[in-house]
Amino acid sequence: MGDVICTSGPFDRPFEEQHSGVSVAAVIAGTFQYRSANGLEMMTPGSLLLGNPGDCFECGHEHAAGDRCVAFRYEPAFFERIAADVGARRGPARFRASRVTPLRATSPLVARAAAAAVTALALSWEELAVELAAAAVRLTAGGSPARLAAPSAAVARVTESVRRIADDPGARWSLTRLAASARQSPFTYLRTFQRITGVTPHQFILRARLRDAAFRLLAGDAKVIDVALAAGFGDLSNFNAAFRAEFGVSPRAYRARG
Repeated sequence: MGDVICTSGPFDRPFEEQHSGVSVAAVIAGTFQYRSANGLEMMTPGSLLLGNPGDCFECGHEHAAGDRCVAFRYEPAFFERIAADVGARRGPARFRASRVTPLRATSPLVARAAAAAVTALALSWEELAVELAAAAVRLTAGGSPARLAAPSAAVARVTESVRRIADDPGARWSLTRLAASARQSPFTYLRTFQRITGVTPHQFILRARLRDAAFRLLAGDAKVIDVALAAGFGDLSNFNAAFRAEFGVSPRAYRARG
C-alpha cells in the first residue's frame, strides 16, 4: 500500500511512468487526468484508477494542482487468483478500462481508505487490497467505457466544480448554481459533467457528502445528527436512509464497526 500525494500543477509537464504490477488506486482528494493504453480519463475523489503490469501511463494536472491516492500494487499471479475467485475469465487478468467512476459499490472501500490514510484508524490494508481488486474486476467486466472526449475548456470547468464540491460537500450545491459558475446552461453542464466524470452532479455530490460523513463518524465522536448536518443533510431520517443504502449499515453501526 502507498499513500501517494502529488503536488504537480498546470505548469508541470507530465512524464511517462510504467506500472510494475497490477495497480488499483483509490482517489481520495484532488483531480487529475490519467492517460494509458485504455484511453484518457478524468480522476476525481471516489474514483478507482486501474493499471496493468507493464503498461505506460501519464498523469496530468492541466487545470488544477495536486491529488492524493491510496494505491495498491499486486503481483500478476496473485491478482489472477482474485479475478478467478470473482468469476473472471481464465488467462491473464487485465483491465480493459482505466477508471471506475464513483459508485455505490466502491464508496465504503474508498471511505475506509481515506479515513485510514488521513487518521490513525486501525485497518487491515491486506483485506482492503483484496476487496478493492475484487470490486475493480467485477465493475470492469463489461469492457471499456466511453473515453474522455471533451474540449479542454469543458474539462477545466468540470475540474473546478469537482474540486469546489470536494472542498465543501455540505454546501448548498444545485445544478443551476454549478452551471452558472461554469458559464453553461444546466442541460449542457449536466451532459458535460456526466461525460467527463461518469456520474451526474447529484450523484457526485451525494457520494461526496456520504464519504465525508463516514470520515467524520470514524475520526471523531460527534453526534450522528451533527455529522449529518455538517455533511449537508438537512434531515436525519434522509441521512440515515442514504447512508444505509450506500454503506449497508446505519451510521451508528458503521461507527461501531470502525
